Amino acid sequence: MKIFLDTADVTEIREANDMGLIDGVTTNPSLIAKTGRPFREVVAEICSIVNGPISAETTATDARGMQAEGEELARIHPNVTVKIPMTPEGLKATRALSKKGIKTNVTLVFQPLQGLLAAKCGATFVSPFIGRLDDVSAEGMSMVRDLLRMLQNYRYPTEVIVASVRHPIHVAQAALAGAHVVTIPGKVLKQLTQHPLTDIGLAKFLEDAKKIPR
Repeated sequence: MKIFLDTADVTEIREANDMGLIDGVTTNPSLIAKTGRPFREVVAEICSIVNGPISAETTATDARGMQAEGEELARIHPNVTVKIPMTPEGLKATRALSKKGIKTNVTLVFQPLQGLLAAKCGATFVSPFIGRLDDVSAEGMSMVRDLLRMLQNYRYPTEVIVASVRHPIHVAQAALAGAHVVTIPGKVLKQLTQHPLTDIGLAKFLEDAKKIPR
């Protein structure tokens, strides 16, 4: 399973990249707005740090507008993946961009048939938002499992990015389900590395090391 970092904070991205743990980055207008920096500048810098898919989202709501924005975003760097909302207009734009060889990530997927339609239109990735489903008392991972089975049934090359991840349990569930990618905030990435018994064990080893004759 590939791990993407869900952030636009370049300091956070550099730290995770130095650990050798991330395979790509997902951003959205909300995350980039937090940086207070120009959109293209942020995306270009992220692409210079991580050699993998970097999702940058369109803001138009019509197919022509999304396609035009997507083509412009793709010119920033070959690793840019155009993020498009799961709407009828978004599907039109996805098909048009895919025909031009531009990678796409159809986002805001909340039920498996949406993901299937995106795959049929040539989406490189589809992003089901499991945390937001959990928030409204639906089982997000159940939807992911159904979507994965649908894509496997028809041998679509589209990869599933498990998004809206809130905690390490979501990551474990995504891996057990066989998701291609999970995109996670920096906070969750750090949580994956931590366990209190690891800290206790390390402290014990270091204390005992002081007793070794020099």
